[in-house]
Amino acid sequence: MINVFIGYDPREAIAFSVLSYSIQARASQLVAITPLMLPQLQGVLTRERHPLQSSDFAFSRFLTPYLSGYSGWSIFMDCDMLVLDDIASLWKLRDDRYAVMVVKHDHVPREATKFLGEPQTKYEKKNWSSVMLFNNAKCRALTPEYVNTATGLQLHQFKWLESEDLIGALPDRWNHLVGYDPPRPDAALAHYTLGGPYSDESTDCEYSEHWCAEFKAMQRVDSRRK
Repeated sequence: MINVFIGYDPREAIAFSVLSYSIQARASQLVAITPLMLPQLQGVLTRERHPLQSSDFAFSRFLTPYLSGYSGWSIFMDCDMLVLDDIASLWKLRDDRYAVMVVKHDHVPREATKFLGEPQTKYEKKNWSSVMLFNNAKCRALTPEYVNTATGLQLHQFKWLESEDLIGALPDRWNHLVGYDPPRPDAALAHYTLGGPYSDESTDCEYSEHWCAEFKAMQRVDSRRK
């Protein structure tokens, strides 16, 4: 079973649904998808919303190892994404030498405001935590108490690890930053970090046709079985 946790923000509910569909439609193995919805994390995630927090799942993502019982591996990803390859191909990249595996972007945002008018924050390792492959047993430092009290930078810059040597690298195609990275036809995961085709500002962005096609396929209803 491939366990996937997806950040959920009610403002981007449609993005979550299309992402979930894109994963399941291409998966060659069983996949369990868990939305990280704040009302379902009451009593676990208790920290107050930070003024610079741009989404509901800015901190809940780091509860993934805890919610997995610190056992096995789990995948976390933001909701503003589209998976274009078999999620099992990402799953096969698990490497027990590491506690967490990410695409190691060198990303410096140009804009001061993010999608939905939220403030843009610049920091080292920006967007590394938007797709994470967690080796849960090696992430026991991420207790609810720590996630509720650590600073944003401590969490997103992986200060909870004993060494940066515990951060493994994933291929760039598994977190392609639309609008930042040079266009490529072989992205396995398109990340609409500037806003997806579901927003008026980004209807013509790279991989917009793919997202719209996925949305249409998700709504399809066949009158009879094939």
